[in-house]
Amino acid sequence: MSDVTWWRADVHDLHRLSDRVSTLYVERTHIDRDENAVVLVNKERTVRVPAAMVAVVLLGPGTRITHSAVNLLADSGTAICWVGEHGVRCYATGLGTSRGTKLLLRQAYLVTRPIERVAVARRMYASRFPDEDVSALTMQQLRGREGARVRKIYREHSARTGVPWGRREYRPGEPFAAGDDVNRLLSAAHSCLYGLCHAAIVGIGANPGLGFVHAGGALSFVMDIADLYKAEYSIPLAFDLAAAGHVEERDVRLAFRDKLVDGRLLHRVLNDVRDLLGADEGELTEDDTNSLWDGDTSAVPGGINWGEWSADSVPGQHQVVSGPRLEGDEG
Repeated sequence: MSDVTWWRADVHDLHRLSDRVSTLYVERTHIDRDENAVVLVNKERTVRVPAAMVAVVLLGPGTRITHSAVNLLADSGTAICWVGEHGVRCYATGLGTSRGTKLLLRQAYLVTRPIERVAVARRMYASRFPDEDVSALTMQQLRGREGARVRKIYREHSARTGVPWGRREYRPGEPFAAGDDVNRLLSAAHSCLYGLCHAAIVGIGANPGLGFVHAGGALSFVMDIADLYKAEYSIPLAFDLAAAGHVEERDVRLAFRDKLVDGRLLHRVLNDVRDLLGADEGELTEDDTNSLWDGDTSAVPGGINWGEWSADSVPGQHQVVSGPRLEGDEG
């Protein structure tokens, strides 16, 4: 038997992601609830924000949030992400607007079938090579072409800014610990981009670990999606900062934040994830059917104690036979 789902708002009462303010970043602030709004309180001001009009709330350092505020945001379909300063890293996430699993199941279907997986990977690479036909290229050929493209981009930005460039150096898990100034800035800028993509992916109900090009990590799909935007966002930003002598990690976070103030990148991420997985807008906020898997491709309603049904009373082709209660049986 499946219990009734704990949320209360009907999916049709939720605002679509495309109609919401993209992200709300909060740090060093107390967050509480006042009716259908969350209230942000700090030493400088108090702000009321309608909960259902925000796609993702990013909780930065120094943030405190009440149980009632989390309750409201979750019920409003607003994703909550606990992040580093200005969204650089995503530590933990809550639910987004998606109340069902169609998008997740579609992603799992595509990533577990080699032909479909390669097709999605080719679509990802096609966005980087708009003037080329990549439909017949193997994964090895695509990786080689992508490597050459990225090396060319580094050289171009080095020539544009006058920042010397040798090769890419980074230390996994420590984005500001290896290489020269521009390498460390690149690692920090990429981390910012990963945080934003992570928040968007979990916000619409996809899985951050089911990657198509990257594999084997909890953030494989995040890395897949972030790679679509590095040439436009994090790479030029790192070279510009290095040229200006702004080489601290905080410089990267602030500059990246300023590049995202219009919210356009988050909407691009949402649309690109949806398009890559072949989903329409309706599948991002589909009904929670509260069903039980029936052993094949079908499902039966949840919220029912199937042990109380007799074989004659079960609708359709499903049959359940319940024997008599045994002595001492309290169930």
